Amino acid sequence: MPCSAVTLSLATISAIIAVALLAIAFSTDNWLQYDVDRNSIQTFAAKHSDSKTLIDNINNKYYYYTRTRGLFRICYPKERPPSSAVDIYLSPVETHCSNIDYFPNTDPKGINGNDDTIARLHLARSCIALFILSFVAVFCAFWSGLSGCWKRSAGAITATAILMLATCLLAAGAMGLWHTVEFFEKEKVVGEQFFQQWSTVLRDNTRITYDWSYIIAWAGVGASLVAAVLLSGAAVCLRSEREKEEQLNLQYLMPVYSQKQPPYPPYAGYPQPQMYPGPYYHGSQYGPYNY
Repeated sequence: MPCSAVTLSLATISAIIAVALLAIAFSTDNWLQYDVDRNSIQTFAAKHSDSKTLIDNINNKYYYYTRTRGLFRICYPKERPPSSAVDIYLSPVETHCSNIDYFPNTDPKGINGNDDTIARLHLARSCIALFILSFVAVFCAFWSGLSGCWKRSAGAITATAILMLATCLLAAGAMGLWHTVEFFEKEKVVGEQFFQQWSTVLRDNTRITYDWSYIIAWAGVGASLVAAVLLSGAAVCLRSEREKEEQLNLQYLMPVYSQKQPPYPPYAGYPQPQMYPGPYYHGSQYGPYNY
């Protein structure tokens, strides 16, 4: 089996896996897991009679509830906050969720009085934009790859490899921006719903971990890189196979030159073999056709 067929098959499988993983990660809500021990917080509030504000926050603030967070939604697998505190709806996977607002009506800089909040908001928007651009790149790669496989064109396969590499870089850039947003949320003062402005008891009773959507997002980035490398190898194989075919075709197209051969030997049996004497003329010199 030609190496181009094997490499193209592996590259196609890798590209399909990459697209599937990135699409699942982009659309699901399990990037970060916030496990909040509400019982411990409520016990602490009950022991301190002056913690009326904490009791109100436990019942009304969504970040006092166990939740998972994605790119677009915050979902509550256990208890959910009251509808008066946040807009709750049932997601397609039958989980109660609320949307993440990337375009707040109020100027975020005016709310917190610093530039970190608006920087975080722009970074979060850019993360979404890079993911969308990666899907555009992989869509273009699909059509160029289809054309390259149909025509067995090394140039089209090379273009597909470049597009898959662009997909990988865009998705990796989006992941880098996502980590930057996470850094702002943990280390900067960007809002009361984020770590730096939590109460001490909430910090001590909340465990933040990466969830499965985050893991498969990085797996999708890796699969797209593998697809780009395999497509580059397939293009090299196609070029080498095309060169071999052209060399074989040249052997059949070589001109065949006439070879000088001695005249036919005289008939056997003559005691003194002689060649037929000349001269030779074109046409007949005898008969009624000689005018």
